[in-house]
Amino acid sequence: MTLRVDLKHAFDGFTLDATFDAPVGLTALFGPSGSGKTTVINAIAGLLCPTQGRIAVGDKTLFDRDARINVPVAKRDVGYVFQDARLFPHMSVARNLAYGGQHNADHVVQMLGLEGLLDRRPDRLSGGERQRVALGRALMRNPRLLLLDEPLSALDAPRKDEIMPYLERLRDSTDLPILYVSHDVSEVARLANHIVLMDHGKVRLSGPIDDVLSSPVAVPYLGASDAGAVISGRVMGYDAGDQLTTVTISKGQLLLPGDLGPVGTLVRVRVPAQEVILSLHRPTGMSALNVIAAQITGMSQGQGPGVAVGLQSGNDRLLARVTRRSAAAMGLADGMTVFALIKATGVPARDVAAAGTGRDRMMRR
Repeated sequence: MTLRVDLKHAFDGFTLDATFDAPVGLTALFGPSGSGKTTVINAIAGLLCPTQGRIAVGDKTLFDRDARINVPVAKRDVGYVFQDARLFPHMSVARNLAYGGQHNADHVVQMLGLEGLLDRRPDRLSGGERQRVALGRALMRNPRLLLLDEPLSALDAPRKDEIMPYLERLRDSTDLPILYVSHDVSEVARLANHIVLMDHGKVRLSGPIDDVLSSPVAVPYLGASDAGAVISGRVMGYDAGDQLTTVTISKGQLLLPGDLGPVGTLVRVRVPAQEVILSLHRPTGMSALNVIAAQITGMSQGQGPGVAVGLQSGNDRLLARVTRRSAAAMGLADGMTVFALIKATGVPARDVAAAGTGRDRMMRR
């Protein structure tokens, strides 16, 4: 079941023009404040009537201006989780959940770890717990689609770490399209299967997360400091002596800090472009532990001194950011083979997460 969005809407001084598909799994709607992300999900939810366009989930049309279809909010079968949980303060967690419905209630409670919270009221919950309850309430509606509008933006780092595993579990155990609004690239890289990049009301790029984030064309919309590719690998072992985990990728391996789980664990790793150094020859005597042979697949020169370089190594894609001077001195060009150097400590712990197989489909409609 796929969400299909094709809409236009004009405000004073701003025009939204967004067309994209969001398949089953988690699709991140990413962009700076004011790019139109919340406007898009409000239109999908029925809180905004677009000037033009069509919105459909699977075989159900929610809005079609030409056909004069505009399904009422209550009949759209959409679950919406806002930045603030919006729970009823006078109700217990159990009653808040029941207000959404009773579909698959036991599974939802177990999946989101709510068993010990059912008798509490919202004022006795942490921010992360409140958002988990809001997710549960939305799921108990038996929706065809979930909309999450920056659900972690009001949480501090520990509370974000608390809820992240539940969002990963939700991503991997549902057959629903999930549209997740965010402007935090690490959050998106950890959770999303697909991404839609928005800027000034327009969709600039969309597609699978590893394709889009590894594209040099994406750098202007992500920002130089946030640009970086996502690759997946499998844990091969942990060395307690130097506290490094070996992760195999399609053509080689990475050494990363910390214990990333038992042997065989699938992980996804966001490698910041600024942490990738390029060499024309395989280096020796370097402190960088990770050296990966790769082929240049594309280059994009920005407004500043930087050049974004797309790389392919086996099935994995990387992104490097070098200066124009370095690119010229090295004679970098499409098709060249280079060596990408990545410091083990250059990958923050928050940028390594469970890969998510997408195969554990437990919640069936």
